[in-house]
Amino acid sequence: MYIDSSGFGNIRIDGQDYSSDVIIYPDRVNSNWWRKEGHRLQEEDVKEILQAAPQILIVGTGQDGLMKVDPQLKALLEQRGTELFAAVTPEACRLHNDLIKGNKTVITALHLTC
Repeated sequence: MYIDSSGFGNIRIDGQDYSSDVIIYPDRVNSNWWRKEGHRLQEEDVKEILQAAPQILIVGTGQDGLMKVDPQLKALLEQRGTELFAAVTPEACRLHNDLIKGNKTVITALHLTC
């Protein structure tokens, strides 16, 4: 799934527009993603992603990078052998489009605002 464009509060993926935070799986988009604590990404927030066991998880931390990845989640991903890339959402989108061209399973979770 290719990210056509993104901006504050919106994203276009394969020609479809979304206006809420999303998780991009190789075959679908979850546009109903919400976190227990809006600006703190924890294990509980990514259970479905963990079940999918991606090789790479990209996290878009918002336009201004206000969402932070909990250190315990970072440690869990490392233990599972999942590479984590966390960056402001515009950079995460560029990284997503680059990494999906490879042969690894990539899942991308994007916070679209702050």
